[in-house]
Amino acid sequence: MATDFFTVDTVCLRRYYVLFVIEVERRVVHLLGVTTNPNGPWVTQVARNFCTDLEDGGRRLRFLIRDRDTKFTTSFDEVFASIGAETVLTPVRAPNANAFAERWVRTAREDCLDHLLVISGRHLERALAEYVAHYNRGRPHRSLDLTPPRQRPTTQPEGVVRRRDLLGGLIHEYDLAA
Repeated sequence: MATDFFTVDTVCLRRYYVLFVIEVERRVVHLLGVTTNPNGPWVTQVARNFCTDLEDGGRRLRFLIRDRDTKFTTSFDEVFASIGAETVLTPVRAPNANAFAERWVRTAREDCLDHLLVISGRHLERALAEYVAHYNRGRPHRSLDLTPPRQRPTTQPEGVVRRRDLLGGLIHEYDLAA
């Protein structure tokens, strides 16, 4: 897995920091949190919550790729070490070393955030949660042979096509009607 932060500025000129994790193998994104103050205790608690969810799901994590941002404290690394994950630090000033995370940030900005006027942190969380659900279950990926990271159950190959609007019509998903 790879993790990183990115920032989003609101209409009221407030800056929010978004922390996420992406599974490198299947490109599944997990939105960990949105905050105005990403301090050590917050980042550590978010890591604990994520690791608990992984363990409850019976999943294992071998490596966590992250940059050398000061927001990632030693206690953050210790949380992942407690479940047997090794933290891999990218070299200084080498964004390509964390390419999967950087590419997801670009995709989220181009597909979603560049087309929205974010009003508040709650609005940002809702929009990103809806976009991450679409990204994981509805958006085709070239590296995965044009399948989504988590495929929805398929229905019969014939029928009426139904369109579902996401993010107020910004994104459309198409399904066969049952």
